[in-house]
Parts: sequence; C-alpha cells; structure tokens
Amino acid sequence: MWNKGLSYRERHGLRNVGINKITNTKTGDTLNPDKNVSKHSLGLVFFPAFDWKISETHPERQERLLYTRDQIVEEGLLDIPNIREYNPIVADWDTIERVHVGAPDLESWVTEAHRVSAGGAIAAADAVMRGEVDRAFALVRPPGHHAMAMVHGIRGFCTINIEAVMIQHMRQKYGIKRVAVVDTDVHHGDGSQDVFYHDPDTLYISFHQDGRTLYPGTGFMDEFGGPQAIGGNIDIPLPPGTGDEGLMKVMRELVLPILEEFKPDIVINSAGQDNHFSDPLANMQVTAKGYAELVDLLQADIAVLEGGYSVQEALPYVNTGIILSMAGLDYSKVVEPAFDPVKYKQSQNVTTYIDDLIAKWKVQWANRHKMAEDERLGAGDVWSNNYNVYYDETGVQEERLEKVRMYEDKVGWHSVLSRGQYGPYGPQSVYAMFIPWQGDDETRQDAIVEAERAKAEGGASRYVVVDPLGEGQYEL
Repeated sequence: MWNKGLSYRERHGLRNVGINKITNTKTGDTLNPDKNVSKHSLGLVFFPAFDWKISETHPERQERLLYTRDQIVEEGLLDIPNIREYNPIVADWDTIERVHVGAPDLESWVTEAHRVSAGGAIAAADAVMRGEVDRAFALVRPPGHHAMAMVHGIRGFCTINIEAVMIQHMRQKYGIKRVAVVDTDVHHGDGSQDVFYHDPDTLYISFHQDGRTLYPGTGFMDEFGGPQAIGGNIDIPLPPGTGDEGLMKVMRELVLPILEEFKPDIVINSAGQDNHFSDPLANMQVTAKGYAELVDLLQADIAVLEGGYSVQEALPYVNTGIILSMAGLDYSKVVEPAFDPVKYKQSQNVTTYIDDLIAKWKVQWANRHKMAEDERLGAGDVWSNNYNVYYDETGVQEERLEKVRMYEDKVGWHSVLSRGQYGPYGPQSVYAMFIPWQGDDETRQDAIVEAERAKAEGGASRYVVVDPLGEGQYEL
C-alpha cells in the first residue's frame, strides 16, 4: 500500500537493480550545488513526436518538449548518475484495445505517434515496477487525458488515453489493483474520468480551472463516481487566478488526506502544466516552483506529461522543477524570468473561494458511504444515463446511452451505445460492452448475455466486448 515518502520498490521490498541510491551531483550555479544531493533515482522518457501534429501553428506541437530538453541539458540534469533516460516503446494494439473502442475503428484514428506516446508511459511504468528507479517521468506527446473509452477522433488534443493504457499494462503484467491518478492539468481530464468512472479501485482526482470558465466545461463536485464507485472521482473546480498558495492548500487539506484513506498501491500524476501564469489557454497563476512543491508533496511514483502550452516561458522551467523534485533535489532556484511576485499573487477572494470549496468537499467525502447506499437503492439492477460528447478537433457530435449492472457485492459490467454524427467518416454507431477488470465468471457471462441481447435488438453497426484481463477486445 501507499506510504508517502517511500518509493514503490521500497514499499514492496524490491532490490535496487538500477542506479545508485544517493549520488552527489555536478549541476551548475543556476541550481544549488551545495544542496543538490539526489535522494531518489529517476527515470526519464522523452518522445517529442516529430511526425505528429494537428497543424503547423497548433499549441500542441513538438516544441513543447524540445525547449524542455534544451533546458535540462543546459542545467546538466542528464549528467546526474541517479537520473537515467529510457527509450519509449510502441504500445501494442492488444493493450490499447483493452481500454478503447473506436468508431469506425481505432486504426482510423490512432497513429504510430500515439502508440509510442503510450509506450513511453509504459516504459516509465516498467522502470518503476521492475525496481530499476524510484520514480519515473514520461515527457511524451501526444497527450491523452481527454480521450474517453469510446473514440470518435481527437478531442482536447487527445486520441487515446496514455495513462489509462499504461495502467492497463500495469494491471495485466504486474497485478496492480488500487491505483490513484492525480491530474494537475488546468483542464478537467474528462477522458480519464470517463475511463475510470465505474471502477471503485481507481481513484481519479482532478483539480482544474472551473469548467464554467474553461474547456471542456465539466469537472464539478457532483461528478462523484458512477453508481458502484461513489467517491472514486474527485473533481475540484478552482477559480481563475488560483496560484501556488491555492494549489498547496488543496493538496495538503484535501488531496493528501483522501489518498491516505484510499491507500493506493501506486500513485500517478497526470502532469499537466497549463496552470502556469504564462499559459495562453488558461487563467491561473501557478509558478514553476509551485509545481515542484506540489510534486514534492504528492510523491507520485510515475508522472506523465499532459498539457502546457507556454513552450518557452513556462515548460522548460516547470519540467526542470518537476524533475528536480521527483529526484529529491533542490528546486529552490528554479524561477522563470517573467515571474513577478506582486503581479501573480493570489487574491484574497480566490483564497476565500478555495477555503469554502475545501470545506464543502470534506463534507461530501465524509458522506460518500451514505451517498453510495442511496444511489444503489435508487438504481435497481441496471442504472442508465444519456449524455452527449463533442469532439472539438474532428467535429463529431456523439450521443451515448450508458448502462451499469448493479450487484450488491461486486463490480458489474457497463455498456455504451454510441452514435456519432458528422466528422470525416460520417454517421457511426457502435455498441461496446466493458467487463470490469475485477469481473468473475458470473459477471463475464452476464455481460456477454446482455451484449448478445443488445445485438439481437439491433441499432448499431458494430457490437464489441472488452474484457481487460480476459480475452481483450472482440466482435460479436
């Protein structure tokens, strides 16, 4: 189980098969050589995806990583013996298909770059799980946290959910069960929420700029987890103008206590960096040092890069701070040239708003068991929900009918009847049955019977079953 301050291999008694545990560093004057003694070994994976872009001028472009690479080379971070580079791998189709269903199919949307980005996250996870390093950071693109289990194209710059694919790999190969994902991107990770919404053993925590003021317009307190996973989804919508002070308060007073109660086997940071004061797509005031301190508090085992679009003013400094923090090095000298402590000081109104939000969240978290009981009583055997999803980059309007099989003592299946309109492939209709990774033989059989019933009823062009720890994805 999670024990803040200990690495995965320390918690699980893995032999140090990688690099030295403590090494004096030889960094330049920009950092602080007197304090720079590496406490943790760190694996880094870089993949800038030179061959993938949405457009020539799109914010999500390869320079996001190239400027970071230049910065950390200049600071001598790659010369530190306890920081080790790993090459990404290509995520196999089988692992991706145990998470995602595509319309018309995944091959129509997923490029080689997406598979390598997911493979970079997997390489980082493998390094940690094998005990080669204490922690790992995958600096890869394209990002993934807006990608849902059903894929009709690109939304929020994301096509497949690279963290979800990584977690599937970890469960399949290493038997990991309880996972916590802490998403620090300024945009609500609605894709990660969708993938894990019905899984009581995956805790998803997102603190982000309020969806009333920013894409994708979701991520509110009432999105508290599906009917069999109440309390498994924690959305903390922060007001524009939130700075370091607000993020630290949320982390200390809300996120860390929830993690302590959940007791994950492993903690993953979806390390979006667009909360930065210079980011062009948002309205927050977080600094590079603030990010480093947040990472220091969280003590995540694995971090995976998500958003962040201030490619020169922010990303090189934020990523440097994160790398130093994850390695247990001194990050106190990481300051952006454009930082103005007066200009970017968090206002009292924002502080008061955050205090009230934390208080409300503490009440809701304390009442989660009663809320779960009430939800089960009201749902009956099958819970259902209708909602729409818009794919901003591909112009697809998707309508979904979602159903969840409710059991008293175990996790049930959930299904999605998805109909997409517009987009490059025209109208699409897919029925997907998702068997939970915890599913036993009875649950699996119930799911297949329901999927066959749905197929006999008609209404979709494809009928797909996804069995994450069984046969994988197959067509009916």
